[in-house]
Amino acid sequence: MKDNEENAPPKIHILISLADKTKLILPDSDRKFLSEMNQFQLEGRYPDYMQNIYKIYKSKETKIILDQVNTLRKCLLKKL
Repeated sequence: MKDNEENAPPKIHILISLADKTKLILPDSDRKFLSEMNQFQLEGRYPDYMQNIYKIYKSKETKIILDQVNTLRKCLLKKL
């Protein structure tokens, strides 16, 4: 499915905004998860922010999040 005629992603990093620019209809739970994932994107713009992430997310929490990311990724790939 191509929702972007230019075949180039918009220059934004807010995942929910990117999803909104497609024809995908995501359940509220996936939309909420995408919004929560934006906190991890800040590393590129604010390297010091990573120290806060390391304090909050330990191995167990990180595995849970990665499993959720993988589940959503598979779901999105099926919709392509």
